[in-house]
Amino acid sequence: MRSFVLREGRLTAAQERAFATLWPRFGVDWRPGERLDLPALFGNDRPVILEIGFGNGESLATMAEQTTERNFLGIEVHRPGVGHLLLEIERRGLTNLRLLRQDAVEVIAGGLAPASLAGVQLFFPDPWPKTRHHKRRILTPTLVDQLADALRPSGTLHAATDWEPYAEQMLETLSASPRFENTAGPDRYAERPATRPLTRFERRGQRLGHPVRDLIFRRR
Repeated sequence: MRSFVLREGRLTAAQERAFATLWPRFGVDWRPGERLDLPALFGNDRPVILEIGFGNGESLATMAEQTTERNFLGIEVHRPGVGHLLLEIERRGLTNLRLLRQDAVEVIAGGLAPASLAGVQLFFPDPWPKTRHHKRRILTPTLVDQLADALRPSGTLHAATDWEPYAEQMLETLSASPRFENTAGPDRYAERPATRPLTRFERRGQRLGHPVRDLIFRRR
C-alpha cells in the first residue's frame, strides 16, 4: 500500500536539462537491497538530515543553504519537484544536498545503516482525509520503528501538518513508541522552530484557517 499517487505534469525545458546535467552529480540512483554509504555520498562525515517528500524542494534548499555544517538527503517521487530542486541547488550553489527519486518507505526499510541519521523531517505529508484512505498515511508504527533504527541516539524526528485529525494521529502514533520522547512534553505539540522555513503548503493552510502543528520527537 503506497502513501502516494503518482500524478505528474510535463517537465519544463529547464527541468529536463537539470535531470540531464545535474542529476549525475546530485542525484542518487539507489536500488532496493543496497545500503547507502552516506559519508561517501557527501564526501564528508557531517550529520545527515533526511527529508521525506520534499515537494518542490524550496524549503529544503533554504535549510541546506542556511545550515552548511549539515548534509541533507531529500526523497521525492514526483519528477517536476525533483527537477525544480535540482535547479535550486544549481542557483544557490549548494554542495550539501543529495536527492533520491524513490518510495521513501522502501529506502527507510532497507537503504539506511543503523544510527546513520541525525534527523528526519516529514513536512506536510498527504493527509489522506477520507477514512477509507487512512491506511495510506505514511506515518505508521512500523515506519516509526524503522526511523528509530536509522536515527542516532538523541536524533530528532520532526513532522508538521495542517490537517488537525492527522496531527492527532501523528501525536498518538509517535507517543506510543517507547523509542521516542516528545520534546514539547506529553501530549503536546511543539512550536515551529525558526530553522523550519514556511512552505507553500503551510501558507495555503494559513489562508484556509488551518492551524499548523509541529511534532518534534527525540530518539531515546
